[in-house]
Amino acid sequence: MVSLLNDELLDRIADALTDKGYIVLEDVLPETLSNALLDKVNHSPVESFRWAEIGRGNERVREQEIRSDRIRWLNEQQQPDADYLEYMACLRHGLNRRLFMGLFDYESHYAFYRPGTFYRKHLDALRGSRNRILTTVFFLNPDWQQGDGGELMLYEENDVLLEQIPPRMGTLVIFLSERFPHEVLPTHKDRASIAGWFRVAGSYELP
Repeated sequence: MVSLLNDELLDRIADALTDKGYIVLEDVLPETLSNALLDKVNHSPVESFRWAEIGRGNERVREQEIRSDRIRWLNEQQQPDADYLEYMACLRHGLNRRLFMGLFDYESHYAFYRPGTFYRKHLDALRGSRNRILTTVFFLNPDWQQGDGGELMLYEENDVLLEQIPPRMGTLVIFLSERFPHEVLPTHKDRASIAGWFRVAGSYELP
């Protein structure tokens, strides 16, 4: 697994984050790991995913007009979650060496969207809050076709559309959390992903 995060790939990611603040990668995780993550989602009952909420700490509320997905946090004591988190730890160390970002830890959850669900445009971090520095989204949807919906829409700060990213299996998106508003368009079939955020030391957020 670590061999896939070679210097060439890490340099490419670091250069993209420096130049434009985001990157879209395909098939950078081992296929066996991607399939294991997908199998875990497919063999988990919907009830094991709780309704997603918005806000932070005690101010979290469920607002289905804003987001209607279900989530479940990754568990470092279980597979294949532990292998995915190890991969992200290697990414964190590699970016810290190149960009001196001070990334300290990583939190992530599975996100499961049933047909008709969505997530309206939002930022993953309040500007200047430093609670989330770098966002990752990894898609787990084989045989995704045009017209299936569920695209990740990535915007510039002035709301100009930068990318419309299909949630195809094996695609990894990395972007600066404070800079890019984004949304998930309504999906027309089940859609799965893993969303994650790198933070700096001293920041804290309840899951």
